[in-house]
Amino acid sequence: MIGAMTQPALILLGRALGLLFLALGLIGIVVPVMPTVPFWLVALWAFGKGHPAWRARLLAHPVYGPSLHVWYEQGAIPRRAKYAAFIGLGFSVALCSFVLHERPIVLAGVLAFLAGSAFFIATRPEPSPVRVKGDSSAAPPPGAGQG
Repeated sequence: MIGAMTQPALILLGRALGLLFLALGLIGIVVPVMPTVPFWLVALWAFGKGHPAWRARLLAHPVYGPSLHVWYEQGAIPRRAKYAAFIGLGFSVALCSFVLHERPIVLAGVLAFLAGSAFFIATRPEPSPVRVKGDSSAAPPPGAGQG
């Protein structure tokens, strides 16, 4: 019953969820078939509810911060990240096919999930370029000057 939870309890829940998903993302750094950024996106949301300073630290991360910003602001995935995700998904398909070949129903479920993940990633837009005010060297937005 979330409606009956007190504000301090919601803050603690946000922190606990944030730490859990942050830890899962950290594991994803060293385990090839486990992602990092999706877990950190959930951690970003949870820290927004429970600990804004930790949320800010995630957004300021030198490696993952830019991807988190782009997703948060535009719902976009950079092309390079898409390629990395597809390579990881391909590795997962191969590994799961090898391990689960004697359990076809389980394998079909896993492959369906991975296919859905690939479809979701493929249909996300790529980030639009960030334009600095007064910077004439930035590329115009798509479709500008047409029509």
